[in-house]
Amino acid sequence: MDIKDSRIDAGKAFDWGRTSEDYAKFRDIYPDEFYRKVADRGLCVAGQNVLDLGTGTGVLPRNMYHYGAHWTGTDISPEQIEQAKRMSAEAGMNIDYIAVPTEQLDFPDGSFDVVTACQCFWYFDHERVMPKLAQLLKKDGRLVILFMAWLPFEDELAGKSEALVLKYSPDWTGGRMVRHPIEIPDVVYEYFEMEDHEEYDLNVHFTRESWHGRMKACRGVGASLTGDELAAWEAEHRALLADAPDEFDVKHYAAIAVLKKK
Repeated sequence: MDIKDSRIDAGKAFDWGRTSEDYAKFRDIYPDEFYRKVADRGLCVAGQNVLDLGTGTGVLPRNMYHYGAHWTGTDISPEQIEQAKRMSAEAGMNIDYIAVPTEQLDFPDGSFDVVTACQCFWYFDHERVMPKLAQLLKKDGRLVILFMAWLPFEDELAGKSEALVLKYSPDWTGGRMVRHPIEIPDVVYEYFEMEDHEEYDLNVHFTRESWHGRMKACRGVGASLTGDELAAWEAEHRALLADAPDEFDVKHYAAIAVLKKK
């Protein structure tokens, strides 16, 4: 399913379905601390119903499953949802998944204690989505927005890999990241109030193969390049990694924002 949004990559079409297999293999990269930051705030834990928006391959529900919440994951991409279902079933996890755009969610009012959005909040039509999320949440329900990105101006390898993405996708808006709080559109504050936020550094461990796969599974590469472009990018990126150690850490920063329903 091609997605076009003038706010993202200058409107260049992308399709997460094209990279779902690589996404399943290589995008499950968040360290344990990333999830503990959520659970330590009493969120996504036993006794709670949680809706995970833009769930992708179910990374957040699967990795937080042991904290005891009941999870429902939604995503616009049927291919991503199929991968999420497969991986959850293989792990013996009872997680509900639905292929549906966030703008078209259809659950009874007050169905959830927590709504999460990891690495996806900027994709939504916020004017349509925010009143819907407020309705879906119980009284005093929380919206948890999560983000993690490599730091290309501080980590040499990340910077070189990112430069290669930009060579093939010059309008890609997923790069050039520096530490900053998660940006919250004004309309969000009509329905929610900021309760807490935090930004912190993380070192994320990779092998050469897993870093190559992680980069290939990004929007500016696997989700948007043509077959010939992707083959050329892969050849250049593997050459770039030829002198890298077999294993290494890549410097990232992560951010969390917790908003309470008004």
